[in-house]
Amino acid sequence: MKRILSPSILSADFSRLAEEVSLLEDMGIEEIHLDVMDGHFVPNITIGPPVIKSLRKETDLFFDAHLMITHPARYFDRFIDAGADGITCHVEVEESKKCLDMAVKEGIRAGISLNPETPLEKVLPYLEKADMVLVMTVHPGFGGQRFIREMIPKISALRDYIEKNGLDTRIQVDGGINTETAEDVLKAGAEILVSGSGVFKGDVRKNIERLKGIIEGFEK
Repeated sequence: MKRILSPSILSADFSRLAEEVSLLEDMGIEEIHLDVMDGHFVPNITIGPPVIKSLRKETDLFFDAHLMITHPARYFDRFIDAGADGITCHVEVEESKKCLDMAVKEGIRAGISLNPETPLEKVLPYLEKADMVLVMTVHPGFGGQRFIREMIPKISALRDYIEKNGLDTRIQVDGGINTETAEDVLKAGAEILVSGSGVFKGDVRKNIERLKGIIEGFEK
């Protein structure tokens, strides 16, 4: 199973977003994480389809849209039209199953996410259909939060369940991922590491080199 780094542009410089994404491409990044917040499901508002559509013109990178919104199905087609290659919605919202079904039907990467306080059991029924499950390792809504170490056993339990049931579902983690926490989540079974501040705070090139080095070192 290939493990990758997926930078979250939530922590990028929005005044020069296209340049930031171009730098990510130069550094060999394969996909970027797009945090979409509605101010209702989470106490913050970020980007939507117009920003994604504009950015789509600048890059061919995989767009991983993480919909932290109460009604993801209502806006699903807009994200598809904007250029999203994968859409992840939260198991905590009523439209989670519908959103997952829509992603499968559209042939894009279908993801399901769960918050730190949500029991793992709640997401298990979705795994046969989901291409990816996102374990939040911070409380969603803001960037730059501290990693919740209590989520490591949840990642491990999820990895065990996936392997025991012969599933191909990939595990993504998001929240507080940096050079101090990356190896821990990799050991627990994570495959896609989302990092915002860990990439964009300070020297972006050096941060990416260090994080990719941890991932590559773990795979040897």
